[in-house]
Amino acid sequence: MKPLPDDVRPHRETPVFDQDSVPPGLLGRHTTAEGVWGLIEVLEGRLRYRILEPEVEEHLLEPGRPGVVEPQVPHQVELLGPVRFRVVFHRHPDDQGTS
Repeated sequence: MKPLPDDVRPHRETPVFDQDSVPPGLLGRHTTAEGVWGLIEVLEGRLRYRILEPEVEEHLLEPGRPGVVEPQVPHQVELLGPVRFRVVFHRHPDDQGTS
């Protein structure tokens, strides 16, 4: 898992999701938009974060151990019991995209 680049800044975030409110799309294969990085922040519990390409990687995410999502890289999460988490989306400040 690559680190979040130093030159990206938060531009929006999801609500806090739990095991009952997580959108089904986050549990399946999905990507972020071009130029958009994600930071998966677990507030309580644990998630398994799978990076699906170019090579499969699995990471255990928990409070204090976030997951970094690269732009347009297919990934998914798996809930490992009760959990509360959010995703903070980042991009370069000069990026005029809306995603």
